[in-house]
Amino acid sequence: MGPTTTTPSRSTTRRLLASLSCGAVLLAPTFALAQDDVIELAPVVVEGHENETEAGTGVNTEAAQQMEDRRSIVAQDTAVGTKTDTPILEVPASVSVVTQRELEQRAVDNLDQALAYTSGVATRIYGTDNRYDFYLIRGFYQTATGSYRDGLPMRIPGFVGSRVEPFGMSRIEVLKGSTSTLFGLNAPGGLVNAVTKVPLPQKFGEIYMSLGDHLAEGGADFGGPIDAEGQWLYRFTIKGQDGINGISEANDDRIYVAPAITWQPTDMTALTVLADYNWRAGSPAYGIPRGSDIDIDTFLGEPSFDTFDTKEWNVGYQFRHEFDNGLQFRQNLRYTDLDLTYETVYGAQIDPTLPRSLYAVYGDTQRFVVDNQLQYDRSWRFLDSRTLAGLEYYYDEANEYRIYSTAPGIDIHNPVYCGPACLTPLPAGYNWDYRSSALGIYAQEEVTLYDKLILTLGGRYDNVRSWVKYPDYALAYDSSDDAWTGRAGVTYMLRDDLAVYANYSESFQPVSADVGLAGPAKPQEGTQYEVGVKYRPDFLGNALFTLAAFDITQTNVPYYINATTQAQVGEIRVRGVEFEGKFALNDRLNATLAYSYWDPEILEDGISGNVGNQPQNVPNHIGSAWVDYTIPGHWQFNDLTIGAGIRYIGPTYADNANTIKLNDRFFVDAALSYKLIENGTFQINVTNLFNEREVVNVDTYTNTDYYNDGRLIKATFKYTW
Repeated sequence: MGPTTTTPSRSTTRRLLASLSCGAVLLAPTFALAQDDVIELAPVVVEGHENETEAGTGVNTEAAQQMEDRRSIVAQDTAVGTKTDTPILEVPASVSVVTQRELEQRAVDNLDQALAYTSGVATRIYGTDNRYDFYLIRGFYQTATGSYRDGLPMRIPGFVGSRVEPFGMSRIEVLKGSTSTLFGLNAPGGLVNAVTKVPLPQKFGEIYMSLGDHLAEGGADFGGPIDAEGQWLYRFTIKGQDGINGISEANDDRIYVAPAITWQPTDMTALTVLADYNWRAGSPAYGIPRGSDIDIDTFLGEPSFDTFDTKEWNVGYQFRHEFDNGLQFRQNLRYTDLDLTYETVYGAQIDPTLPRSLYAVYGDTQRFVVDNQLQYDRSWRFLDSRTLAGLEYYYDEANEYRIYSTAPGIDIHNPVYCGPACLTPLPAGYNWDYRSSALGIYAQEEVTLYDKLILTLGGRYDNVRSWVKYPDYALAYDSSDDAWTGRAGVTYMLRDDLAVYANYSESFQPVSADVGLAGPAKPQEGTQYEVGVKYRPDFLGNALFTLAAFDITQTNVPYYINATTQAQVGEIRVRGVEFEGKFALNDRLNATLAYSYWDPEILEDGISGNVGNQPQNVPNHIGSAWVDYTIPGHWQFNDLTIGAGIRYIGPTYADNANTIKLNDRFFVDAALSYKLIENGTFQINVTNLFNEREVVNVDTYTNTDYYNDGRLIKATFKYTW
């Protein structure tokens, strides 16, 4: 496979954006009018905090959950904690949820922004980078193995990987700590689960247009019942974006189209079919030589060889069926097809005679995953039992053609780009072929005694097989790993609104088959001990506060013992304390508070001098706070909402040797929303209000500094019905 993928031009992107926006404007009223003849279902029914139901949802708990997520920043329950829709208060683990209401308030545009006010998570750890969403959970890198969508993994084996479009999601969930007992192979920090928007039993719709600094985007999201009985529901979500990320050469163009349909013949059965197309024309990371005095937004690559474009197709379904005897069967399935074109020139030096690096990847990935769950609920006089058994299968196939070479140097003070003439023809590259399959069998028991004591016990067996081939060099590697992981947790309800909990959990993460190791490969293993308290006070309206302390250790971590060989002698421990509070008071005041203290330490390393040091890119302190308040309309004025947030990330080290220390960062965000008409709102969001720029990461191989995002301003008009 060679570099044959083409990328739409910016003029083409603008035409596509205009077409999408106009199409959304034209289609939305048409669907809205078509629904006027449909019999409306019963209105929303809210029954307390922990037993909220929605008319017409039945076994379709996802729809009920998403209707609540549209109204409040505080979530009541989550499937990610136990895979059983257990109330968050009863889950023996720390769980954070960013609802659709919060995503819209902060005008979130990527997963990093979505997680910016979540405890236990560090985002944008490599600076401005439009390739992936890079984040740490509890001090461990989780992007490659801890990214999930609808409870199904989106692992990144090479360079070709999925990214989440926030406008297509109803909530973002974070399960902190070791998760392998329910979700299989993963690093020990936790996972992020994005929940796709599904059809709702009531007709609804929205259309919006946003303008900003080098940004134009528009989209629509609408749906509801198709027939009078409400057995058939639909939803259609679409977005187009023509944007620049940071500097003029850094594209962030997108097209996202996601149709969905639900068939619910009875309250006991529901089938939702989901599909989406996600095209992103992005750009690689940008930096400047360390020690230089040039503008940090200076582009030192090559405009004609600068792209990170992905085309992603997803299709799958969610099936639910309840039997009459407390038995429920669920099946989630998804197939993914991805294409990538990645071209970059990087590593410019202060000395213009030194060459830059050239790298390119042309690849594709096909991924299939299915998760089968059987749940049995039974109650006796003083005991409630919830038993879960599951079988998960995952298959991933990736093919990448990689090119590594050099490009002529450049004068960083007066950059003159050499263009295609100095880059083509490209040198010969090499093919990298990857196959992986994983089969997991798991079981979990939740027992509640006297509505006070909740015991959770789970175990899982995984078999993972991977193959890596370099056909150009006649090289092939394969590995096979088996692992048993366990989890034990206890929650005690001191009161109906106050719970204490403790848990022990395990994780495992196989090492890639083609890593140059001294000795046989062994899976990385993790253990976690955690205690915490959760409080849901009624006097604050809808609220949830969580305080947790944890101790995580990961062993068999690969570290280089020389230039080409790694040994699995590494051991990392992170101890920490986390606090998160969210409350929504009287539909006017919303607040989110988060603080994390991490004490990370390298316990063992291939380089003895690193023992006792702090792992690179891991801060000790992370804090944030967001508050927004709605001033009710009076006389000729309508509702006005004012919001502001602060984010703090403590100092970090750019290397495990702790020789390069980076400054802490402090950012201010702001939002202003005004209700122009009955269903129309104008909103302005500013991220990094004071345009603070700091070095976030240092590439010690190319001696390059990478900075955080600068100030971003976006104005949005949204109309709902």
